[in-house]
Amino acid sequence: MTGTDRGRGGGAPGPLLLGVRHHGPGSARAVRAALEAARPGIVLIEGPPEADALIPLAADEDMRPPVALLAHAVDEPGRSAFWPLAEFSPEWVALRWALEQDVPARFIDLPATHSLAWRSEEDTEREDAETAGEEPGAGPGDPSCASAPEVRVDPLAALAGAAGHDDPERWWEDVVEHQGHGGGDGDALAPFTALEEAMAALRETEEGGGHDGRDLVREAYMRLQVRAAQRDAAGSVAVVCGAWHVPALRRKVTATADRALLKGLPRTKVDLTWVPWTYRRLSRSGGYGAGIESPGWYAHLFGAADRPVERWLTKVAGLLRDEGRTVSSAHVIEAVRLAGTLAVLRGRPLAGLGETTDAVRAVMCDGSDVPLALVRDRLVVGDVLGEVPAGAPAVPLQRDLARVQRRLRLKPEARLRELELDLRKDTDASRSRLLHRLRLLGVGWGEPAASRGSTGTFRETWRLRWEPELSVRVAEAGVWGTTVLAAATAKAEADAVTARDLAEVTALAERCLPAGLPDALTPVMRILADRAALDTDVGHLARALPALVRSLRYGDVRGTDTGALAEVAAGLAERVFVGLPAACAALDADAADEMRGHVDAVHGAVGLLGDTSAPGHGGLRSRWQRVLRTLSARDIVPGVVRGRAVRLLLDDGVLAADEAARFMGLALSRGTAPADAAAWIEGFVGGGAGGGLLLLHDERLLALVDAWLTGVAAEAFTEVLPLLRRTFAAYEPGVRRSLGELVRRGPEARGRVTTAGLGIPGFAADLDTERADAVLPVVRLLLGLEGDAPARTSLDGNDLVGVDA
Repeated sequence: MTGTDRGRGGGAPGPLLLGVRHHGPGSARAVRAALEAARPGIVLIEGPPEADALIPLAADEDMRPPVALLAHAVDEPGRSAFWPLAEFSPEWVALRWALEQDVPARFIDLPATHSLAWRSEEDTEREDAETAGEEPGAGPGDPSCASAPEVRVDPLAALAGAAGHDDPERWWEDVVEHQGHGGGDGDALAPFTALEEAMAALRETEEGGGHDGRDLVREAYMRLQVRAAQRDAAGSVAVVCGAWHVPALRRKVTATADRALLKGLPRTKVDLTWVPWTYRRLSRSGGYGAGIESPGWYAHLFGAADRPVERWLTKVAGLLRDEGRTVSSAHVIEAVRLAGTLAVLRGRPLAGLGETTDAVRAVMCDGSDVPLALVRDRLVVGDVLGEVPAGAPAVPLQRDLARVQRRLRLKPEARLRELELDLRKDTDASRSRLLHRLRLLGVGWGEPAASRGSTGTFRETWRLRWEPELSVRVAEAGVWGTTVLAAATAKAEADAVTARDLAEVTALAERCLPAGLPDALTPVMRILADRAALDTDVGHLARALPALVRSLRYGDVRGTDTGALAEVAAGLAERVFVGLPAACAALDADAADEMRGHVDAVHGAVGLLGDTSAPGHGGLRSRWQRVLRTLSARDIVPGVVRGRAVRLLLDDGVLAADEAARFMGLALSRGTAPADAAAWIEGFVGGGAGGGLLLLHDERLLALVDAWLTGVAAEAFTEVLPLLRRTFAAYEPGVRRSLGELVRRGPEARGRVTTAGLGIPGFAADLDTERADAVLPVVRLLLGLEGDAPARTSLDGNDLVGVDA
């Protein structure tokens, strides 16, 4: 009896049903052996039939798995589905065998035109049910909703449990994956016969619990496709599908009954193509339902011709050596022995991933899981990114993106990497614009990161990682244009029109400049000016101003014309100046704290904006200082805002130290409520504005705070204590310690820390230059100037002017 007859119980020849585990290297090897033995006339594979035209691309020399078939709805590209295939996937092996043998191959799963439309209807039903407060259920008479979602258990877990194993992965490795390395020849179809019998028994136990309605419809379609292939094919028919479906495909069901199940299915227009995939996305942690725990390990098992354990541990040793760990050949030999011993003790036919991992931890990692995490990330899972040929169907935007990536030498990679850009270089500037445009389009290939070693605006740091889902985002963004530039421009213009508030428009303008979208900036700025003219909320205006000023800075380094932006920013600043004093009146504590943040933001923005940013808007800095004086003198303004206004004027040198002390004295006078006085102190010396150093170096201000605090009534002290604690807790530990020491000495012995003291130990009446020079050898050592000429020092007042090489 042939293998084909065996599946039919000795009757007429039927299809050769090869039930597999998706992404199982043992299944892949068995499929190849079965196909070589049976030599079918046509190969049918589980997958969307619309992809039949894409099958020849699998033989292209530029096609390198892992890859995936991507199907998306034409009218809604975000509605999509993937069919991933790795080099060790049985479906990929079957596909390649058919192409190599010049045997026809077809996909026979339910068409994507139905499955994607079906998913859309289920999502709509779920949303409607949630809105109505009901549980989504199956509609009567609708085969697409024949059962509740996903009631069947994991088949591997059920089979492993029946065999007395609590670990499905380990059981599958023992009975399938490791068998290909045991040597010897056997019946190529025996594994599939045994697996079919097990799945048939498992499905029989679930008859009472029902089956997933989607599976029933899919299997009906598959049976129809198998019948059609049997009529058309010159030879036998081989079917490669998930093992769960084999009993259903073997079952005798009339074609009429199958067509009845398919009647009335929803439809939508779809496009399909090949896209790169990654091992990381094949893993279950990546969210793929049919994923595996260790794609890198399975790829190794599939590719290793012999001695898989020895070859694997050699790879691990190479990785650890590259990371600076000392791993010798002796470590590898000892790890191989330990892994083999563990396999024997655990009753396994071959050392698996668990045994090799335990051996690596004990022998190569000294018992530490830290380097072991690196092995899992780099080897067990892996960062392999597949490639598809240029001839694969793609939306015009995808083709333009690929062209720009090649021109800028920015190759998509699956592993996370950092990219440092110097915007003064043309290539780096172009790379920056591309990444900013993609972010605006929702294609998050790169994320900005803090630059190391430089805070200049001419430097950018990006973290790049290409995920397969980004192909869907690119397809979605294709509705905006055929090139990255055109699509980003159109998307920015549309976002500006639909923006809900002024802050969104300013954030959009800030993104347009680094993205290099001059055609989008004009309408965005027009909408920004209109929104700013109509918005009377000072908080909204204050939040918008810093973003505009940051955009001006980026425009400067990129050589962008930002004249219109500067004019809008200056006009926005003037509107803030006019409305801020009135907006600061009669605020509660939370609103006052938020307004202090707005004052800080506007102060920083005005400092960057300067006085000559736009014609007709001169003197912005002086006008802002007048606003701060107004805020500092108004009693109806909350104390935290008045204190911050005085502090900003003092820092700018507009307010003399004596006048600042007068303001503090008034704010801390006995006529001021303790809570308001504490808020004034928080505004003046709190908020991370260097207030601790100010108190440390100005004895008058410290004395005022000390005198006020010691004079607060006991019943009021508990009220102001949380505010004071929050203020002083923000200081550096050294500053707090020095302030405490000065307060402990008392006002009689207190003196300025940086000037001559009044008998304080460690402070002399004059500067001691000889003691100051003693620190220079240490400074020279820190600067790496040990071999240079002796340094010259110049001490003037309190400052060390220079250290010359």
